[in-house]
Amino acid sequence: MAVVVVTNRIPESGMAKLRAEHEVRAWEHEECISREEALRLVAGADAVLTLLTERVDGEFLDAAGPQLKVVANVAVGYNNIDVAACEARGVIATNTPRVLTETTADTAFGLMLMVTRRFGEGERIIRSQTPWQWGMFYLLGMGLQGKTIGIVGMGQIGIAMARRAKAFGMSIVYADDYDPPAAAVEGLDARKVSLDELFATADVVSLHCPYLPSTHHLVDEARLRSMKRTAYLVNSARGPIVDEEALVAALRAGEIAGAGLDVFEKEPAVHPGLLELENVVLLPHLGSATTETRAAMADLAADNALAVLRGDAPLTPVTKL
Repeated sequence: MAVVVVTNRIPESGMAKLRAEHEVRAWEHEECISREEALRLVAGADAVLTLLTERVDGEFLDAAGPQLKVVANVAVGYNNIDVAACEARGVIATNTPRVLTETTADTAFGLMLMVTRRFGEGERIIRSQTPWQWGMFYLLGMGLQGKTIGIVGMGQIGIAMARRAKAFGMSIVYADDYDPPAAAVEGLDARKVSLDELFATADVVSLHCPYLPSTHHLVDEARLRSMKRTAYLVNSARGPIVDEEALVAALRAGEIAGAGLDVFEKEPAVHPGLLELENVVLLPHLGSATTETRAAMADLAADNALAVLRGDAPLTPVTKL
């Protein structure tokens, strides 16, 4: 029987799968585990289930020990994992793609609706009991019908976002280094363009690319300045893709109309300038936050860990071993 360590709370369905086959040690507290506690907890583990809040680097892997076989990340993103360090030690790293596609696309689309229609501003007015009166020009927003959405990263979530945009009567352009499967984009009338053209022409720019060194601050001062003054930015991917300092400056200067953000550059900290702006919708990383999706993520991470411990291939690896 192997030792499986779970570094943060996950849905019970995933825990039950692990306990059925192995000894499980888990962090059971509401607050995230500290670095020091994590290094102590993983000692002697054959498999570790981690969340985005844990940094899996050489120190973490060495604290676990040479018997460690797999790190199963309960997330589709894995920028918290040093993949090269895993490969150097023969440790398989996995993630949880596909199971959160629709939920995350729902979140991105919700952000787009909230910021373009100024729903966040309206709700704050009601909750603060600020006096208001219906008027022909009161809190006018932008309709989506006939507008162009620019999708940066046409993977599974980007395609799901495009389907929603198509249903709302939007035109679709996208930028990606790779071409999506023809069947996946059939009927969307999506047009591939350069990043420069996308930022210059889209009425809404929605980010769905992975966070990599090449996408760090992809949305910087120059790209924001190239957008229409009437355009909006939506980010449900990863915070550091956007230079938040530049975004605050662009919003204050009226260089873009607004932004909807579910992720932040130094999460959980939020740039104080964003908190002062009315034309920004801010969510606390809720992209995959449904009961069904989080359970599916935990189940897939558990299945990955169990497969490796049985000597089978993992279902969704990110390492090349």
